[in-house]
Amino acid sequence: VHFVTNCVVGKTISIKDLEDEGFKGIFVASGAGLPRFMNIKGENLVGVMSSNEYLTRVNLMDAASEDSDTPVFKGKKVAIIGGGNTAMDSVRTAKRLGAERAMIVYRRSESEMPARLEEVKHAKEEGIEFWTLHNPIEYIGNEQGRVTHMLLQVMTLGEPDESGRRSPVEIPGKTELVEVDEVVVSVGVSPNPLIPQSVQGLEVTKWGTVVVNNDTMQSAVPIIFAGGDIVRGGATVILAMGDGRRAAKAMDEWIKK
Repeated sequence: VHFVTNCVVGKTISIKDLEDEGFKGIFVASGAGLPRFMNIKGENLVGVMSSNEYLTRVNLMDAASEDSDTPVFKGKKVAIIGGGNTAMDSVRTAKRLGAERAMIVYRRSESEMPARLEEVKHAKEEGIEFWTLHNPIEYIGNEQGRVTHMLLQVMTLGEPDESGRRSPVEIPGKTELVEVDEVVVSVGVSPNPLIPQSVQGLEVTKWGTVVVNNDTMQSAVPIIFAGGDIVRGGATVILAMGDGRRAAKAMDEWIKK
């Protein structure tokens, strides 16, 4: 296996360049590393960050240490927005870093949460607050530009949406103002658009994921196969590994034809 570093497909090299070099099959596994935000007022305040940044800094950059070069702020009233496994990781991390109140804010009910039941159970055991059927609509800051409050819209559940879960519906005029000093947004991730935008004819979904044949992982551009989060959105390592195995088998069979 040959590793090529300092090479960005779509910038320093193109798919056409790879074809010209003689490659007959290309597997795209660039993941979904771009954190999503909600595009609401106050998201640019100091103290509001993505779960990607929060967990990366704490776990990989040792930002929780007092002598860290890039220390993370240890909030006392921390809200995590979202209901997935990453949200649970973030809120439990905040609690362990000394948060007096560590809150999950989720727009649906607990039964609709995508997080594993064990994760929710462990979070409750650690004293995490669950603000279900609430959705942030604004973050409010002080004169220094740091977040101090979040304005939450109270929700109810309507009819099921495309995911099969009941849709969150606003209750008009019903909001709550909650004091916070740190907010971690964990509402999903998106694929980097660089490769999809640089390949003509590649079919993508409205979420920016690559459309493939589920059996072969082959895309609309025959030479390109894809798998993992670039196809599934935020998923698991196990599923990504399975995609890679299926794609390798299909690529081998396709090249031999």
